[in-house]
Amino acid sequence: TQSNSCNSILHKVYVMGFNLCMDAVVSVFPNGRKELHTTRSWDFLGFPRQVIRRTSVESDLIIGMLDTGIWPESQSFDDDDFSAPPSKWKGSCQASPNFTCNKKIIGAKYYRVNGEFPEGDIQSPRDTEGHGSHTASTAAGRSVSKANLYGLGSGTARGGVPSARIAVYKICWSDGCFDADILAAFDDAIADGVDIISLSVGGSSPYQYFEDSIAIGAFHSMKNGILTSNSAGNSGPDPRTVTNVSPWSLSVAASTIDRRFVTDVQLGNGEVYEGVSINTLDLEDLYPLVYGGDVPNTDAGYNGSQSRYCEENSLDKSRVRGKIVLCDWTYNGTIIAGAVGAIMQDDGFNDAAFSFPISSTYLSTNDGNRVYNYLYKTRKPTGRILKSTERGSESAPYVVSFSSRGPNAITSDILKPDLSAPGVDILAAWSEGTTVTGDKQDDKRVVPYNIISGTSMACPHATAAALYVKSFNPTMSPAAIKSALMTTATPMSSSANSEAEFAYGSGQINPIKAANPGLVYDMGENDYVKFLCGQGYSTKNLRIITGAKTSCTFQTHATHVWDLNYPSFTISSSKNSKITRVFHRTVTNVGTPVSTYRATIVAPAGLTVRVEPSLLSFISLGQKQSFVVSVTAEISESVLSGSLVWDDGVHLVRSPIVAYAST
Repeated sequence: TQSNSCNSILHKVYVMGFNLCMDAVVSVFPNGRKELHTTRSWDFLGFPRQVIRRTSVESDLIIGMLDTGIWPESQSFDDDDFSAPPSKWKGSCQASPNFTCNKKIIGAKYYRVNGEFPEGDIQSPRDTEGHGSHTASTAAGRSVSKANLYGLGSGTARGGVPSARIAVYKICWSDGCFDADILAAFDDAIADGVDIISLSVGGSSPYQYFEDSIAIGAFHSMKNGILTSNSAGNSGPDPRTVTNVSPWSLSVAASTIDRRFVTDVQLGNGEVYEGVSINTLDLEDLYPLVYGGDVPNTDAGYNGSQSRYCEENSLDKSRVRGKIVLCDWTYNGTIIAGAVGAIMQDDGFNDAAFSFPISSTYLSTNDGNRVYNYLYKTRKPTGRILKSTERGSESAPYVVSFSSRGPNAITSDILKPDLSAPGVDILAAWSEGTTVTGDKQDDKRVVPYNIISGTSMACPHATAAALYVKSFNPTMSPAAIKSALMTTATPMSSSANSEAEFAYGSGQINPIKAANPGLVYDMGENDYVKFLCGQGYSTKNLRIITGAKTSCTFQTHATHVWDLNYPSFTISSSKNSKITRVFHRTVTNVGTPVSTYRATIVAPAGLTVRVEPSLLSFISLGQKQSFVVSVTAEISESVLSGSLVWDDGVHLVRSPIVAYAST
């Protein structure tokens, strides 16, 4: 139906392809499909259960979770001791015979604009994928003791803001998340009165800001005083793969924690090799070993050069049944062939563990070759895959391989991702309407808690940290909260991530420090409008987006990208060039009323940075001071990484400075 107003996000107009409000059509694009990006982590961040909280304020804060829904019976969402929802809440719980809200889950809606539901999906806010329950509990789940996955990761599962309320907007189904549903959910979440929107969803590639439903929704969210927290994407480590890049939203990369799960392989000769997986299925006996390349399904036209990868239907069931198969890549077909286990060998992603329907592990190519040699030199080769065990990780934190990297493909001189948060091997609530792996045919393990990895898991950590900041700073704008998180983030080492800031942004979130950042780089709608004018967007489109009489004359209303009041400084240019950029910035005092901050610059060879003035003095809270940063970079093939820190002896307000070759 047509909206009575053309001042909303207008999802009823353009994403469905109907010309209902001709003057209000910003852009026309297909109703595309987005993808889902998925307890020890909070302790690893230095954010313990006993952290100081303003519980009464936190309980009035509401997270809008745009995801696959939620499993309301989970202990993580129990509403014991919760009071009635805050009076500002304007939302509702969509009527459904199999779903009820409570005083923790105060609202729930589901969206499917085309009216066609995938087979097996439940038409209610109930989560049958697991992803939405996992992200919601990571952000705001209550403390649940003895949570585990078949004994793995055992401990207390908890969210970052356990007293906060959850409003659920089910936009994702077994076949993905569609733009029309995303925009409808944004409209409702804003109207319902949420305090932050958490969206662990993104496209397969970045889009121009107003051709991207998430960027459009996040703009309206920002306009209404609501920060949108986004996952960076799971297409790393290739460059320019970050998909959620709008400057008004928070883009979060996935980093490791000091816990990893390993799954050992024991051969019949006694040799043991360490692999990586989440394996709850211990093979207590030795089983025959076969190589996938030796058992092709010739009846279906496969040969050994194809079956070595163990792709679906490529293996001969009669020769695989009851055996462990050695594969040259991650498999998805051995369980269909009746194998009891799979050993995968590859030098790809081995810094995150994943679950499989059968007992499986992932070895390096070197160790895989040793297994291969044993298999061929032994008359009756056998092996066993053990249940996973937990081990420490001294190298953490670093950004995991799959996490999408910058640079920003849309605006090259805005650093993305913004920061990183734990997103690897995270234990959190799960839907009991699915299985550990989501394979409902061959995997019979139904669990209340699961261990998964993804930037989807990093995003709700940042969401909770942002809400924690808001509980101490209720009047902070979305940009100020984002600045607080970025400028207090813990710097990370480029030794583990050669992409440096293009992997981890400003660093890893530090919620406690972010609650008292000292200074913030604040912005509002008008600042972003001027930025968009500078990016070439038209007056007509901007007036429709903002609902105001906005003009876009470049000479008077446009802002260079380097003057957007962003908490980071980025320069791009051609390779082997020398370039100077001037950045104008303004900071707002939110720390000590009377304070003086001194600028400290860290710059490698090839990067010259000058700050004027280098001393900022404040006499009151809310006071603003401006400064100019001049950066000269001699850009070669590598990334030049520096930083500017404002230091008053109590607060360290740090911004990365990055120069790189864009062409």
